[in-house]
Amino acid sequence: MRSPRPTSRRRTAFRTTAVLAGATAVLALPVGAAFADSPAAPQPRVLPGVERPAVDRPITPPTAPSSKPARGYVTTARLADGSVAKIYEIGVGHVEADVFAGTTRLGTLAGRDGRPAYGQYNGLHITLYPNGTVSSWVEDAPKPKPQPKPEVVQESAARIVMPDGNVAEAVYGAHGDRVDLSTANGHRLGTIDLKDPNVLNDGWMYKLVRDGRDGRHVLKFVVIDGKSGGNSWVYDFDSGRLIERYTVATGK
Repeated sequence: MRSPRPTSRRRTAFRTTAVLAGATAVLALPVGAAFADSPAAPQPRVLPGVERPAVDRPITPPTAPSSKPARGYVTTARLADGSVAKIYEIGVGHVEADVFAGTTRLGTLAGRDGRPAYGQYNGLHITLYPNGTVSSWVEDAPKPKPQPKPEVVQESAARIVMPDGNVAEAVYGAHGDRVDLSTANGHRLGTIDLKDPNVLNDGWMYKLVRDGRDGRHVLKFVVIDGKSGGNSWVYDFDSGRLIERYTVATGK
């Protein structure tokens, strides 16, 4: 029987087919799996004085500088001296107050960590509280020393129109007694008193005399007309009333 030989050829063909199928399975592996266990490639050696090659890293944008916390306006308070405080809230437990006199900023109070802040300006004391309120008070100004009151001079005057047309004012008061002389239109001629009791004007004499008769000291104002030879008029100093008159007799 010659039947076994054909069987041997079939087996050989089967083995060839199996090998080819195995080769196909190896090629079907993913590319990544083929290099998963491969040794890492050697890194470049760094020579002395030579920097290590740069390694690419993600680019990070520059960080912007932190800005000052925003000030939140709270209220405006009037202080004891008429100035004002504008109050701002900065953050938790942080308040500030700008103090203004008119349009001029005097300064800023800052209270932090929930504690009050204190300030003083020209006698004005200010306290800024953590809740955004303020209190203020002004120091008592030193009281000025009492100035002596000016002496009130009590004076009185009696107006006399003299026979020559001029005017005399008999004045008595704290500074002594005197007679002020002037023309009818107010032009000043001079003054007489007990220290300088006589004055002569255009032939007329004016005199201030003290009459001590009857134990009394009475002031009299006397006007003498020298042009007529000595006619005279005597006036009461206090009232200005004519109390005596003397006429010089002329012989022919």
